[in-house]
Formats: sequence, C-alpha cells, structure tokens
Amino acid sequence: MTIEVSLRHRFDEFLLDASFRAGEGVTALFGPSGSGKTTIVNALAGLLRPDHGRIVVDGETLLDTNAGIFVSARHRRTGYVFQDGRLFPHLTVRQNLLFGARRAGERPSLSRLDEVVALLGLQSLEARKPRNLSGGEKSRVALARALLAGPRLLLLDEPLAALDAKRKSEIIPYLERLRDSVRLPMIYVTHSAEEMSRLAENLIVLHNGKIAASGSLFDLSSDPALGSLVPTHGAVFPATVQEHRTDGLTALAFDGGVILVPQLGRPLMSKLRVRLAADDIILAREAPITISANNVLSVQVAAGHTETEAHADVRLRCGGVNLVARITRASFHRLCLTEGEGIYAIVKSVAVDPQTGPLMNGTE
Repeated sequence: MTIEVSLRHRFDEFLLDASFRAGEGVTALFGPSGSGKTTIVNALAGLLRPDHGRIVVDGETLLDTNAGIFVSARHRRTGYVFQDGRLFPHLTVRQNLLFGARRAGERPSLSRLDEVVALLGLQSLEARKPRNLSGGEKSRVALARALLAGPRLLLLDEPLAALDAKRKSEIIPYLERLRDSVRLPMIYVTHSAEEMSRLAENLIVLHNGKIAASGSLFDLSSDPALGSLVPTHGAVFPATVQEHRTDGLTALAFDGGVILVPQLGRPLMSKLRVRLAADDIILAREAPITISANNVLSVQVAAGHTETEAHADVRLRCGGVNLVARITRASFHRLCLTEGEGIYAIVKSVAVDPQTGPLMNGTE
C-alpha cells in the first residue's frame, strides 16, 4: 500500500508546505513542536480541510482540492490514536473495544477481538473502566480499539507524550509487536528521538512546516549533515540473534558482520535493533591487538563528514550499514582520512533495544 501526500495550509504566520510518500510499516513524522506534524495527520484523518492538497491512499483519492474531492473522516477507514486515548469513561475496556469493532461495518468478530486483546496484553483489563487504568494501559486500549475498527491506515499522534518514562518503557514493546505483526501503514507523530529510533522504519523530518529530510531511518540516523534535526548522534540498524556464547556474550548478525553484546534473554533468530553512539566509536588505521573492546569492525570511510571547531563526525560504511564516529577535529586531521579508505572502528559500547526488558548497554 502506498500513501501519497501533498499539502499546503496556512495558520496565521505559519505555513505548512509538505509532500511525501509512505508505505507499510511505521513512518515517523519527526520534528519539534509547531513544525506541522499534527496538521498532517489531521489532514490524513479528514479532520482538517487544507487550503491546497492531494491525498491518495491505496489508489483512492481522499483529497484533491483542485478536483473538489474531500472524503469525510468517517469514510476514510483510518484509525486515529490521540495523546489522551479518548476512551468512553462509562464503558468497560471490552465495551470500548466492541465499539471499535462495530465501526468496521460488520458484526464484531469475537475471534478478532480476542486476537487483538492478546496482541496488546489486555486480557486482565477487559472488565475495568478507564478510570481504573494507568496511562500506559489506556494507550494500549486506545490502540486496540483503533485496530478493531479495521483501518487501512493507522495514525498515532504522540501516543506516549502524556506518559512518564516508566510507562513509556512498558508500552513501547507493544508498539514494536504491533509494527512487526500487523504491518499496517502507520504514521507515527513524535518529537522523541528514542521513540523514533525504536519504532520507525522510515522517517520524515519536519522543520518550520517543510520537509527537511525523508528516507530510511537507518540511513538518516547516521547522517551527520542533518545535525540537530535528527538528534540520534549515531547509527541505528536491525540485527538478528545468532548465538548465545558460553562466555556470557550474545552474537548479533547484521548487514556488516557480527557484533557482540552482554547475553540477551532472546531466542535465536529473533530480531532487534542496535544503536551505536557516535561518541562510542574509536577509529584506527591498523587493526588493534589485545584490547578490552569486544567489537572491532572493518569499515570504509564514506563521503559527507562534518566538522565543528571541536570535533568531526565521520561517516562510515560497514557492509550494508551506515555508521558515524565522532572524534576530535585534531584526530580527524591527524588520521588524514580519505573517502573509500578501509580502516577499523573500535566500538566501546553497544545499546540494544529488546522487545521486552530494559535497555542493555556495555560491551567492553
């Protein structure tokens, strides 16, 4: 499924002028407050009629201001999850879910209901009313209700913004499970670098109402040219659990080789994401011998480094994965690095985001 969006809309002194395409999986609309993210999802949902624009979802034109086409919100088959969940306070969790299922236009399927309840871990909550739910539980119920409405597109407008760090850490694994199992196109609005790096597959960066960058999260997260617009300060890439070693380490295979982390409680062949911070990579012209770091990667210097008075961000290519190393400007000039040159990246620390459990750090 493909989503095509082209919008131009003015609010007083603010002008949104954005065009992009998205497909299956999670596309993050990322940027600071006031950059136009919510305006875009409201236009997609049919809650806003823009001054000018065109929206096409799965070949169906939902909006074309030139042709006078505007499909109403109730006929767009979009699921919308707001920051506050917006559950019906007088209904139980199960009744809220059945309301969502009835929106699909058919008699509610109890097997489908049970499937979504299991997916989002709501089995013990069905008899409760919203006032007896935590913030994270309300968010999961709102997600389930939106899914049961049978949407072809799911819109999530900062669904974790009202939660504290503990509640966020509880619900992110459910969002990861949803992303990996349902494969609906999802537009996820956020200004959180952590949510973006853990959940998104594609990224659209908004700044002052315009698109500053768009593409694969795995490419953009390691592009130092984007600076503060994508503040991951490193690389994010997918990996697979290859082996649990007897020395207390787990080997993760990625499109560049193998990287070692402290042993994970994850089954073999399960997928996860790895983050390498730019500050945690040391560069060497020769392969180091007898050092404490477990990970020394053979890399090539890529084009597009950036320099400040204090440091240089060096782009690297490791197989099919882009990395970035932040070293001092003096070190950069002392190494005399040239594009295409083969060098070594010594990784001091690795961050892994499992679907369950806390973030796990450290590889030395």
